[in-house]
Amino acid sequence: MMTSMATPTMAAAGARRSLVARVAGLYANAADLLQSASPLADLALRLYVAYVFWVSGLAKVQSWQTTLQLFEYEYSVPLLPPAPAAYAGTFTELFFPALLALGLGGRLAAAVLFVFNIIAVISYPDLNAAGLVQHKVWGLMLLVLVLHGPGALTCDRLLRGRFPTRT
Repeated sequence: MMTSMATPTMAAAGARRSLVARVAGLYANAADLLQSASPLADLALRLYVAYVFWVSGLAKVQSWQTTLQLFEYEYSVPLLPPAPAAYAGTFTELFFPALLALGLGGRLAAAVLFVFNIIAVISYPDLNAAGLVQHKVWGLMLLVLVLHGPGALTCDRLLRGRFPTRT
C-alpha cells in the first residue's frame, strides 16, 4: 500500500525553497528601496562634486592677484599662457559646477569638469599624494555622471517636456 506522505527529505527541501523565496523577496524589496533612492544619490553626487570645483573657483576670484601669480609661477597649463589660463580655469570652475548642480546639460558639464580635473593634475607637478587621491575620486565621480547621467532630479528633466525633441 502506497501512501502520499512526504518524506523528511522532501519536507527539508520544501523548507529550503521557502527560505530561498523569502530571502529573494527581501532582496527584491531592498533593491526596490535602493532604486527609489537613486535620484537622491545622483543629486548628492552632483552637488558634492560641483561644490568642490565651485569653492575652488570662488577662492580664485577672491584673491585674483594670487591666482595670477599661481598660474604664472606654479601651474604649467599646457597650450595657454598664464593669464588666459587663469581666466579659463576660473570660468570653468564657476560656470560648469553651476550647470552640474542644476542638472542643466549635466553630462556635458561633468565631461568638461572631468577633462579640467585631468588638466589640473597635469598642470600642478607639486601635487602631493593626498591631493592626487582627491583628484582621482573627483574624476571617478565625474566619470560616473558622464556615463550614467545626472539622474532624474535635474532641470533637463523639467525642461524636456516643454521643448520638442527630435526622434
